[in-house]
Amino acid sequence: MQRVVKATVRVENQTVGAIAQGLCVFVGVTHEDSFEESDQLVKKIVSLRIMDDENGVMNKSVIDVDGEILIVSQFTLYGDTSKGRRPGWSAAAAPDHAEPLIERVVEGVKAAGVVVETGRFREHMQVELINDGPATLMIEI
Repeated sequence: MQRVVKATVRVENQTVGAIAQGLCVFVGVTHEDSFEESDQLVKKIVSLRIMDDENGVMNKSVIDVDGEILIVSQFTLYGDTSKGRRPGWSAAAAPDHAEPLIERVVEGVKAAGVVVETGRFREHMQVELINDGPATLMIEI
C-alpha cells in the first residue's frame, strides 16, 4: 500500500482506473487466503492512519481525508526469489481462487464509503503513481 498524490492504471494504452489523493493498494493472494482475510484487509486499508493531519503527522485514515483508493491485483507479490535467477510463483493463488477475494476487497472498500478504482484482473497493466512521502507499507493479514 502506498500513499499517493495520484495514481493511474492503464490496460492496452487506455486508462481503466485513476484516483487523486489517497492510497494505491497492490493486492496479492495466496492459497490459504479466504473471505475472512479479505474482510480484515478492508478494515485495515480504510482505517490505517497513514494520511497526514493538519500538522503533517500521519494521524488520519483515507476516510478521514476523503481520499480515494486504487486497488490493483498483483500476483507477483508472492514471487519467490530465494533460488536461482527466475522468481517462482507457486505461493500465488490461482486466478479462480484470487479473483473473488480481490473483488471482495473492492466491494468492502466501496461499502465503507470510499471512492474505489481498479485495474483489470489477469491483464497486463501499467501503473503510474506519485508516492506521497514516500509512504509505503506492506500489510500481511
